[in-house]
Amino acid sequence: MASTEAKSGSRADDLAGLEAGLDALDAVQSHRVPVRQVLVQKVLPPAVAVLLVLLVWQILIWAKVTDDYKLPSPSQVWDEVSNAWAQGTLLDYVWTSVSRGLLGFLFALVIGTPLGLLVARVKFVRAAIGPVLSGLQSLPSVAWVPPAVIWLGLNDSMMYAVILLGAVPSIANGLVSGIDQIPPLYLRAGQTLGATGARGAWHIVLPASLPGYLAGLKQGWAFSWRSLMAAEIIASSPDLGVGLGQLLEQGRETSSMSMVFLAIFLILIVGIAIDLLIFSPLERRVLRSRGLQVKS
Repeated sequence: MASTEAKSGSRADDLAGLEAGLDALDAVQSHRVPVRQVLVQKVLPPAVAVLLVLLVWQILIWAKVTDDYKLPSPSQVWDEVSNAWAQGTLLDYVWTSVSRGLLGFLFALVIGTPLGLLVARVKFVRAAIGPVLSGLQSLPSVAWVPPAVIWLGLNDSMMYAVILLGAVPSIANGLVSGIDQIPPLYLRAGQTLGATGARGAWHIVLPASLPGYLAGLKQGWAFSWRSLMAAEIIASSPDLGVGLGQLLEQGRETSSMSMVFLAIFLILIVGIAIDLLIFSPLERRVLRSRGLQVKS
């Protein structure tokens, strides 16, 4: 009798603790963060890091660790930026590559999402295609540039083909991983409520697999961007315009290290900007919706 009462008391304590934890998750802070706090926590650290990099870079120039033509000074790279801006070509370089990268990524998203659902939910398809997707994901995207040029020629279609081959496996595998981590109870509850087939995939499977799916999207974008840069560096043509990859190759051909550094910095800035403006907000929203991250 005493042991039964003890067990019931323990269960009551567990339920009380669980209820308190759920209440804490629901109590999301809604007050506005002061601007000063945002500047100190979000803006100041990367600004200090950039200043330290520039300082170390300038110190290496002063110390003459190598020849001037091998390592340009920050002022020389800035002059390259100013010249490109004055000529009106700086934004053209960025937009040519960014428009290709985003459009190719959208195509990869449209193809990779249903492919990932199919692989995750159909055992025969998973056994047949799953290993192929994993192998394609580990294959360097630069390997697809020569056959794409031969098959499609030097045009935008070749660029998009390389992006698709680099990004689709990552998106599909990310969705498969996210679906594999869904608790079986969710799927059974959805089936009980009548959410089967396409309706179950839309209302149950995709929302429950969002963390893994989002990780696959981030990796897919990284593969898209790297695939595009490889294609632009190798396949240069006046008909393709001048993107960041072509700019990098032009710097190599003319032995202009300031142009090379400019292209490298622009490629890096675009990659960081896409992550900060698109994927990081999505990730925070998904985590908050699951009570995994309350503070931004």
